[in-house]
Amino acid sequence: MLSVSLKPVAGFCIKTSTVQPSSFTPLSLKQSLTDQDASISIPQGYKIFVNVAWDANVPPPPDGNEDAIQSAMNGDELDKGNLDGWFVPVIVSEGKFDTDKAGKPSLVFDCVFHNSIKSRTLRDPEFKVFIIELSIQRIEAQTQLVLSRQIGTPNIAAKGKLQPRTVSIPSLLARAEAKAAESRNLESKSRSMQKPLIQEIMTQDASDPISQAGLEVVKPKSILRPSSSNPTQTAAHRDIGAKIGVSWSWYRTDDDRLQIQIEVPPVEKTVISRSNLDIEPRRLIFSIPDYFVLDLNLSLSDAELVAYFRQSSTGVTNSVNSSESKEDSTINKLLALKRQRPFNVEVATAEWFVADNRLLISV
Repeated sequence: MLSVSLKPVAGFCIKTSTVQPSSFTPLSLKQSLTDQDASISIPQGYKIFVNVAWDANVPPPPDGNEDAIQSAMNGDELDKGNLDGWFVPVIVSEGKFDTDKAGKPSLVFDCVFHNSIKSRTLRDPEFKVFIIELSIQRIEAQTQLVLSRQIGTPNIAAKGKLQPRTVSIPSLLARAEAKAAESRNLESKSRSMQKPLIQEIMTQDASDPISQAGLEVVKPKSILRPSSSNPTQTAAHRDIGAKIGVSWSWYRTDDDRLQIQIEVPPVEKTVISRSNLDIEPRRLIFSIPDYFVLDLNLSLSDAELVAYFRQSSTGVTNSVNSSESKEDSTINKLLALKRQRPFNVEVATAEWFVADNRLLISV
C-alpha cells in the first residue's frame, strides 16, 4: 500500500436515501468503542448526500478504447468475469453526519475520481450516470447500506467542505498512476502553450490564408437567421461579450423553462439579420458579426469557467465599466446557470424585441 495526499475539487452533488433500515459504523467509532457499541441505527428513508469530486492523485483508469469503456458502462466486463477490463478507481470517504435544509440528519460521502474522468462526465450524460452508479455501489459495499436509485441533484457543488486527506492505495494502482503522470505532464505543457479559451482575436482579411488557418468555422444550429457573411467572421471574436458591453440574465419560469435575456446596444436591422444563435445542451453562443460573441460554455468545470472568464479582459459584464464586485456577480451567475438542467434544444425559442434592444431565449 502507498499513502497519497488528496485535496479534492468539488464536481457535483447528488442526494439519495436508504431503502431499508440498516446500521452504520463510522471508522472513528470502530477505533474507540467496542463492536457492540460502534453501530449507529440508520432508518429507512435516511437522506444520503454524495459529493463527486476530482483529484490528480487518485489513480486514473487504465488505457482503453471506446468499446472497452462502453462494456464497462454496460457491466459486460463484470458479467464475463474479466478482471483485466476497463475500470474506474474511486476513493470513498468515511461517512460524515450532517443535516439537510430542513435540519434533518443526513450522511455525506465524498467519492473522489481522477481528474481525467471529469471532462467526459461533463459532456456525456450516460457516462455521468455510470459514475453516479459506481459511486453509489462503492458506498454500499463500504457501508452495507442499501441506497435508492431515485436521486436528486441539489443546486450545490458539494455538501459541506471537501477536506484534504491522506489515503492508502494499492501499490499496483500507484504504479499505474506513476506511468500516467508523464503523459499528464506533457498534456499540461501542451495546454499551457495554447491560447486562452476566452480572448479577443482581431478580425483579419478572410482572403489571407494565414488568418483562415487560425480561425474556427462556426456552423450554428440557428434559431435566428443564419449569417450571410463569411462564417470565419462569426468566430473572429471568441470571447464572452467582446467589442461591446453585453448584459445578460437568466431565470426559471413556473413551467420549468429557462429564460435567458440578453441586452445589446442598438444595432441596425441589417446587422440583426446577420446574427446567429447556437444552442446546445450545455452551451449557448449568440453572435453578431463584427460586434461580439456571447459564449456561455457550461460544459466547463467550475474552475475552468472562472479561470477562462478572468483571463478575458472584456468578459461578460453587467456594464461596460464593471467593478470587481460585478465581475464576481457575473461569475456567480454563470455558475448558478451551470447548476441547472441541460438546455432543451428541441423546444428552444428566441424572440428579439427590437424596440427594447433585448433578446429573450427560452430553453
